[in-house]
Amino acid sequence: MKKSVFSSAIAALALGVVFAAPAAAADLACLITKNNTNPFFVKMKEGAEGAAKAAGLDFQAYAGEKDGDAAPQITAIENCVAGGAKGILITPSNDSVGPALKKAREAGVLVIALDTPLADGDAQDMTFATDNFEAGKLIGMWAKAKLGDAAKDAKIGMLDINKDNISVDVARDTGFLVGFGIEVPDLKVMGSEKDPRVIGHESSGANPEGGVTSVENLLAKEPNMNVVYTINEPAAEGAFQALKKAGKEKGVLIVSVDGGCPGVKSVKDGVIGATSQQYPLLMASKGIEAIVAFAKDGSKPKASEGLSFFNTGVNLVTDQPAEGVPSIDSAKGTELCWG
Repeated sequence: MKKSVFSSAIAALALGVVFAAPAAAADLACLITKNNTNPFFVKMKEGAEGAAKAAGLDFQAYAGEKDGDAAPQITAIENCVAGGAKGILITPSNDSVGPALKKAREAGVLVIALDTPLADGDAQDMTFATDNFEAGKLIGMWAKAKLGDAAKDAKIGMLDINKDNISVDVARDTGFLVGFGIEVPDLKVMGSEKDPRVIGHESSGANPEGGVTSVENLLAKEPNMNVVYTINEPAAEGAFQALKKAGKEKGVLIVSVDGGCPGVKSVKDGVIGATSQQYPLLMASKGIEAIVAFAKDGSKPKASEGLSFFNTGVNLVTDQPAEGVPSIDSAKGTELCWG
């Protein structure tokens, strides 16, 4: 006759056998990006996943389908809270995700915005980001310096994400204009400038297809456009395609923000004149470190001195340095992309 489980356990204890307790479940960290195709967000996921694995955290990644698409992000936030996440890292598509993030914080979840802060300060505990205004300002200063005296007669096309006034979109856009020397009455919205050098603002969707359409629209307004500001390098890629198709790729300065490895190659190849390099892998890995600390003792990250966010740094990458504008070349940019 077989022994019962209970009698077997008693016998084992009598022999001094110790049964190990079930391993404690690892804390969960979530990453929610705007999409999963932009190389910037791909690198961000790589950084977060690697740091989470090294720290022994469970990790889940979610993404919207495109920039500005908040519904999938809201669902992801709710799933993370229901799954008992200790922390959420998010590049918010827009401010409509704010209420869901506030509920997550009320449930005891650490919320860190990556790259894109939310307008409602209560929707995040901290932002880990590039100084996006400074990133825009650097490419504006560079473009102005490269044009020299001709800057006073520049014809500038602006390729933004969309018309939603997303914080990162506004900061890069207005930073560029300020760097170029254009008066911007309201730094909180895009398009408040009255300077006739600005042809117009187009919504690129931060992707190549949108970059093509945006430049086509701008060229229809002003065939002699000679400066193109782009929110990111995928939009810059599309801008160049449209200029080339129109036979206008020469003599037009394209500037951008991201500093990804493909973007730095575009600088080297002369497609992009200058780009401001961000460090998304660092943003994400530092975010995971913050979640680990929060899970351990409840501590929360602090902003960099003099700022409202944790600054992960920015460098201007160009092979055409301009006097008075600090920069690194494409060789150094390739070495650093995307740390």
